[in-house]
Parts: sequence; C-alpha cells; structure tokens
Amino acid sequence: MTGKTAFEAEYGFARNDVRLETWRLAPFNRWSFQNVGELVPSAHVAAAPGGEEPAKSLGALLGEKISLAGGNETVEAFLKRSDTDGLTILRAGKLIGDWSAPHMPFGARHIIFSISKSVTAILAGILEGEGVFDPNAPVTQYIPEAKGSAYGDASVRNVLDMTVSLDFEEAYLDPESAFARYRRSTLWNPGGGTESLAAFLMIIQRLAEPHGQTYRYRSPNSDVLGILVERASGMRVTDLLAQKLWQPLGAASDMSVTVDMEGTARTAGGMSMTPRDLARIGEMMRQGGTANGRRIVPEAWVRDTVANGGSHEAWQRGTMAFLFPKGRYRNKWYQTGHDSGAFCGIGIHGQWLYVNPKSEVVIAKMSSQPEPVEDKLDEDLVAFFEALGAIV
Repeated sequence: MTGKTAFEAEYGFARNDVRLETWRLAPFNRWSFQNVGELVPSAHVAAAPGGEEPAKSLGALLGEKISLAGGNETVEAFLKRSDTDGLTILRAGKLIGDWSAPHMPFGARHIIFSISKSVTAILAGILEGEGVFDPNAPVTQYIPEAKGSAYGDASVRNVLDMTVSLDFEEAYLDPESAFARYRRSTLWNPGGGTESLAAFLMIIQRLAEPHGQTYRYRSPNSDVLGILVERASGMRVTDLLAQKLWQPLGAASDMSVTVDMEGTARTAGGMSMTPRDLARIGEMMRQGGTANGRRIVPEAWVRDTVANGGSHEAWQRGTMAFLFPKGRYRNKWYQTGHDSGAFCGIGIHGQWLYVNPKSEVVIAKMSSQPEPVEDKLDEDLVAFFEALGAIV
C-alpha cells in the first residue's frame, strides 16, 4: 500500500519524521508543539472541574486592517504570516474570541516555551506571600550544593530578574554548544539520560562581572528557580501548580510540563496548556493577582512585577533593549515601558502572553514560527498587540 496515511495527508509529513532531532524544526513543529508529551517525558497537572466553553469566532475582527512597518495588513493575514497556531483575546475579562490554524484543534494544548518562566515566577510570588520564600536570600540558602557554581554567590533576586553573571550562551542552533548539553540534560535533545538537569545546572560557572548589573537572558536561571521553589515549599513543582495556581485559577484544561531523568520539571520552558488557560493567567495578572473572586498571588507582588520593579539600567545593558527601549524585566515578566502599561511573557518560536492594562485586553498567542527568534517579526508582533488593544 503506497497511499498517504491520514496523518501525512493532514500535516504533509509522516509521524515518524518527528523525532528529538526534528521536533523544533518546521514543518514538524506544527504538530510537535501540540504533542510534546509524545517526545519528551511529561508530568500532568489536573484542571479544575467544569470543562471549557465552546470556541468563539473573532468574526469581523479578522478583516480589520492593522498598520505595521511593512504597511497595512488584516488581522487574519498577520496571524497566518506569523505562523499562529492558536489565539485567544479577552477584554475586561470577557472572551472576545478565538482563532485556530487548521492544524490546531480548539482546546489542544501547546507548548509555551519561555512563558513557563513567567508561570514559575508566579509560584515564587505565591510562596513569598506565604512567608516561606525569600527573594533576597542567597541561592545557597535553599540549594547548598550550588556553592562552587555561578549561583554560589548569587541571590534569588538575581535569578528572578535574569541578572546572574552566568557564563552561558543561548545558542539555540549550535549542536556542539553548552546549550545543546543543557538540552540533553532536559531530555529535549538526542543523547540525554546520562546527566540530570540539576547536575548540569550546578557546573555552570560565572563571568567576572558582579551579579545584578546586566540583564542576561539565560534559561538555566529559570530551571534553578524551579528547584528553589521546590526546596522552599517541600513540594514538587507540579503539585504547587495544581494546588496553588491551576485549580484556583479556574483553568479548564489539564496542563503538562516536561521532566528530566530524575523527574525535575523543565520550568524554564517545558509547560504546555491551551490558549484559553494561558489567557486566564494573563487576566489574573491584569486583575492584580485575583481570579474568580479569589486571591492567588499578593497584589504587591504583581504590582512590583508588572509596573514598579526591575532595573531599567540592567535592561539597557542587555541585548533585548531594542524591543522595549523603555522596558524592564522583573520576576520573569517583561515590562514594555509603553504608555499602555503593557507587560508580557514571551517564548521562542512565537509564544506570547500580552497584557494591556489601559485597554483591559489580554492576548494569548501560540505559534510554530520556523526560527526560534526573529527580531523584526517580534517588533511587528508588539505593534500588532498594541493595535489590537485599541480596536477590540
């Protein structure tokens, strides 16, 4: 029999073409980003009872023109150009609508990559509010074995704000780099299973520059944060998520997070969830830390995270200042510095959670962009989100 399988007919490639070597490459990522658990061991977090409401079309909004650097473009055309898989928009807590690409069924989970960092930081904020987690403590207070690594003289605050002076590069496409070894330790790349994530983290060394001076986007910091919250609470990350965030939030679908050979959660980038539930996180942050009439994270922590905290000077010394020239970075969230007060979480390959307090709009966008990072497209995306906030 030589005909195409149903899978090949739908996606244009065979299921067995999607492997650890290929899952983050186009076109395979159009399927793998929704099915990470078939490739990397993953732990699940149960949703609150009740289920999800049906999909709601964005209707006429899809035909609205948006002005971008390259000219006017309809909302729908831009969603397709930016390889969007799923989108949900809320305004003032009410659902405006959803959009899904043909290859992403409504209600499917999708990996959010580094927005996982922002979610993990919420756990840190909750534990800080409970008095069991000190953001100003040395890392070694919680992880004594960090002594001798880059984290041996760093503070938890340095970890939270990406100001650890870490001798490590995010070389996404270099198979021989320390970053590739890091991904093997997370079981994301072939050849893993001989070194755990925690073991790898504890051998990274530091640069000569003092901690706290420069924003450096380094994913290992956020895996260290996952270990920090586990040590502080005595609970696994997945249990913390279920009990303190996911179910109080009213999340309608289960989420998952990839784990390594020891079951350590990949808190820097391994979480998968639906666009609707990601939008619920954004709405909770917009509401100052409450959802369904219930406080989830302290209001003071949210205000510090999205508006007041973080060093503009450290941000300016980093490599992402072009995207938000007036920005800051605090507790794994980006402050744009825009007049709208917008803040966001961002993940590679086009994952965004964009919150515009002025217009009360929350946008969750999940994508399968071919490249991990595309600076010019990111600039278009920020303009797109700001424009959407004005017209929905």
